[in-house]
Amino acid sequence: MLRIAAIGLAYKRLMRNVREMSLISVKAFFADHAPDITVIVTEASSATVPLAAAAHGVEPDQIAKSICLRAGDETMIVVMAGTARLDNKKFRSRFGAKPRMLGGEDVVEMTGHPVGGVCPFGLASPLPVYCDVSLQRFDEVVPAAGDINAAVRISPSRMADLTGGVWIDVAQDIAVAETAQS
Repeated sequence: MLRIAAIGLAYKRLMRNVREMSLISVKAFFADHAPDITVIVTEASSATVPLAAAAHGVEPDQIAKSICLRAGDETMIVVMAGTARLDNKKFRSRFGAKPRMLGGEDVVEMTGHPVGGVCPFGLASPLPVYCDVSLQRFDEVVPAAGDINAAVRISPSRMADLTGGVWIDVAQDIAVAETAQS
């Protein structure tokens, strides 16, 4: 029992270090590429879309959620509106494979960011970034910034420009998504 507690404590320390390094990498990214953008760190967690919307005073759809996926051999980040849902048919048509979400450890390894803080900025390894058109209805979106309580405010087009993001359409249509949630 003591050993399990020690492993749990070691894991918490490791994740705290990952979060600190992730936030540093995102701040460095913005210092190098967009010094006018400030990373906002809040006391409140923004690890989920509802928490992020509450912490930043925006609608949930205005949160730009980043999903780390694998399609065949390609690992990627897809950024989409907060309440948008991935449309498997559209995704498969675009990438030729079914989307598979990465597990938490793989996400940290590939992005350098903890789950809840995943973003397309300051990545640990180069990954293709795809921005879903669901973001284009907003002048400003709020993606995470490398930690569960960090974010930035940015226009969707600037986010795509800074990250080399490619615009795609892989979210469910609004009417389909609303029917699925009913």
